[in-house]
Amino acid sequence: MAINYSFATRRYFILTFFLIMVLLVCRSCDLGSDKTASKKELLSHLNNKLNVLFIIADDLNCDLNAYGNVNIHSPNIDQLSKEGFLFQNAHNQYPLCGPSRASFMTGMYTDQTKINKNNMNLRNSIPDVITIGQRFRQQGYHSVRIGKIFHYDNPSAIGTSGNDDIYSWSQTINPYGRDKIEEYKINTLGERRYGGTLSWLAADGTDEEQTDGIGATMAIDQLDRFSNDSIPFFMAVGFYRPHTPFVAPKKYFDFYNRDSIKISESSDDYLKTIPKPAAKSVRAKKNQINLKKDLAQEIKQAYYASISFVDAQLGRVINKLKETGLINNTIIVFISDHGYHLGEHGHWQKQTLFENSTRIPLIIATPNLLNKGSKSMSPVELIDIYPTLMDLTGIEIPEHVVGKSLKPILENKDFSIRGSSFTKWRNGYSIKTKRYRITKWGENGQLGYELYDHKYDKNELNNLTSQNDYSEIMDSLKLTLDQRISESKLKPDGLGRQFNNVSPVPKAKNITLGDHHDIEGKIYMLKK
Repeated sequence: MAINYSFATRRYFILTFFLIMVLLVCRSCDLGSDKTASKKELLSHLNNKLNVLFIIADDLNCDLNAYGNVNIHSPNIDQLSKEGFLFQNAHNQYPLCGPSRASFMTGMYTDQTKINKNNMNLRNSIPDVITIGQRFRQQGYHSVRIGKIFHYDNPSAIGTSGNDDIYSWSQTINPYGRDKIEEYKINTLGERRYGGTLSWLAADGTDEEQTDGIGATMAIDQLDRFSNDSIPFFMAVGFYRPHTPFVAPKKYFDFYNRDSIKISESSDDYLKTIPKPAAKSVRAKKNQINLKKDLAQEIKQAYYASISFVDAQLGRVINKLKETGLINNTIIVFISDHGYHLGEHGHWQKQTLFENSTRIPLIIATPNLLNKGSKSMSPVELIDIYPTLMDLTGIEIPEHVVGKSLKPILENKDFSIRGSSFTKWRNGYSIKTKRYRITKWGENGQLGYELYDHKYDKNELNNLTSQNDYSEIMDSLKLTLDQRISESKLKPDGLGRQFNNVSPVPKAKNITLGDHHDIEGKIYMLKK
């Protein structure tokens, strides 16, 4: 039977239907507004994010004015230490470029990255790891690399991407300067050998013609771009000096009186007081043992000149940061990948477990830092940089990162995040506390131990392992060291795949521009 509705009833249904549709449309508009608001909030969140300028020197030890060597001309690093926070007891986790850089860029120890040699590809060992640069990319940052951050054969790979990690960066820049073009001019202890051999040159020309000068100029250009952009940035600037060859414009050599430069002396009798692996480490470079004093002074002057040259480039970049106003919302981190011997223990270069090789400069400057110019003797590690940057920028730290944030120390200079800093090299393990260093050789210590008391022996020349007065300290430090070794070998949660025994990328011989080689790669005509 048909139902007949009155006009009033039909009108009621129509009005009700119309009202429902209006409410639905309005609700849809509200949802759209919520989405728009969410986008605006996200953009506002990004705009308020702190930027990061991450500056890395190559093979730079703590021979800096800010660290107590008043003979070094490093005014820009000194100024940064006054405007920032200086860590006096910072150490790398493996005193060799490739392993150290893989370690601090992932926030893990060497036995966790599985990278213990140069020219090893990060993703072959730990393909799922999230690097510092990659994490910033995940959070909407420009992640830019200029120069050497992951491993490069220095100087042979200058101008290329070396053993870089492409997933870490939005953009990469590979500077290439006069030091490479005129490589044939470089003095060296081994013909056409530079990177692993003492080599040096007081160069002609200007800063801006050298690779690191070009890198600084490119960083300045990027800062100009960032100053007109609303997107936050993580810019890693990797200088190639003072790594061998020690090349810098001549004016930087003039800061140092060669004849007044002191050279450490070391006798073979000293080697009998330390374990054989330690003795071998400081006698590994046969052509660099017992250098004549005037030659050693010339080489050390070149290293110091290279420091001053890098200092000047750092100053150019930071001055641009100030000029653009970016300094007001940018974190600055300055480090080296490891230390460097300059004749101490009779050794030149790195790859030892002595303080000269493990200790590195570390300065952090943040906007509105309350403790400007402060210093800390708390033992800290390069792997602490990753979680520190995440903590300071409010980004969640990946689970695999085992370093510790330094933010509590930045807020309270008397705070300590750990009791010791840990370094491995080959079959040796070492920790440095505020006062002591203990080093163990061999998995079970079967190759010997070293113990040094920095209160009386900052140069680590008096091995105290046989001293009865230190037996209790020795026993206590052994337990601590064993615990640190055990922890450093644990696979971190959230790391993903991890592969052992990955081989380094095979290397070809360096080719100096202008040299001619036969089909077997032997030089038959040298560039003069």
